[in-house]
Order: sequence, then structure tokens, then C-alpha cells
Amino acid sequence: MTSQVLDQTFPLKTSYVLLYDVSWEQLEQLDLNLAGTGARLTFLDGILEIMSPLSDEHEDSKKTLAMLVEVYMRTKNIRFYSRGSATLGKRENKTRREPDESYNLGIKKPIPDLILEITVTSGGINKLEIYKRLGIPEVWFWEDGLLSVYCLQADEYQKVEKSVLLPELDLELLAIYSRMADQFDAVNEYSQVIRKN
Repeated sequence: MTSQVLDQTFPLKTSYVLLYDVSWEQLEQLDLNLAGTGARLTFLDGILEIMSPLSDEHEDSKKTLAMLVEVYMRTKNIRFYSRGSATLGKRENKTRREPDESYNLGIKKPIPDLILEITVTSGGINKLEIYKRLGIPEVWFWEDGLLSVYCLQADEYQKVEKSVLLPELDLELLAIYSRMADQFDAVNEYSQVIRKN
């Protein structure tokens, strides 16, 4: 295993290391060795990204966004199944990723319909390539309080202005509430606003 280390510290105290020429067997061994440490592993074509345990800010943003999306779906009576950060990936397509949050809409399926990613670092492995190989229909990236939505269309992700899965959802309104400092107030106020609409 050849390694090139990009050990970087970012404002939210999240860092990662990239390792190159990693076999699937080495990935599985590292997964066992790092179990319980909070490290997250992302793998694509022999490149392994090991991310340090996530910061409180990351976890707060992730949970707030997830709660807002869930209250929207419950209010609009959209059946969903939360899958959390269950590990996704396949040896045959050389991918592995633990999304921040994921959901099935309508019925439970082996692969999520919707992935939520909270971005606190730049660089690293191309997450959209992993999700494309897995056939994830929609991926949302939240960065600095802004949402970017990508839909899988003709085997490529296209950045879109509106969710295909949740077409009535006002993404700008969702982003506004995701930036509120108090999670409880954000979810309560957002719930009241969408009930009125």
C-alpha cells in the first residue's frame, strides 16, 4: 500500500488522510482495526480516505437538516424510512461510503433514494462518483448553510434547482431553517411554516 498523506486540519477540526493503492482486503482490515474510533472510511478505485471523528458542528448541522427533512416528509404524509449512515458500497464496483444521512421514500430498498452530505472539508474522494456507481437517485450537499442538489439523470449527476424526489419542497426555505442556531426552534418554526402552506 503506497500512501500519500494529506493530513490537514480544517476550521471545524475535521481532518482526513488519503491512502493510494489500497486493496479491498486492506480496506476490510483497516475497517476492523479502526472499529470504535469514530473514523469514517471512504473508498474509490483503490484510494482510501480516512476521516477523523466528526466535529460537534458537523453532527449538529447533520442532525438539524435531517430533522427538518423528516418533519417536512411527515407533514406532507410522504412515507419514508431513515437509513442513517449505513455503510454503502460493493467490492465489484470498488466503492464504499458512509453517508451522513440517507432515506428510502415509499418503501424500504437495499439502496437509499436520497443521501444528505454535510460538507466541512474540500478535496478528498469524489463522493458523487461513488453514489453514481451505486445508483443513488438524489444527493444533497449542505455546505455553509447552502444546499446543492444533484439528481442522477442518464447515468450522470446533474445539479438541479429543485428536488425530483420532493418537488414541492422549497430548498431555500429549508436552507434558512438549517442555519438557525437553535435546533429545537428551527424544527418547530419550520414545522409551523410548512403546515400553513
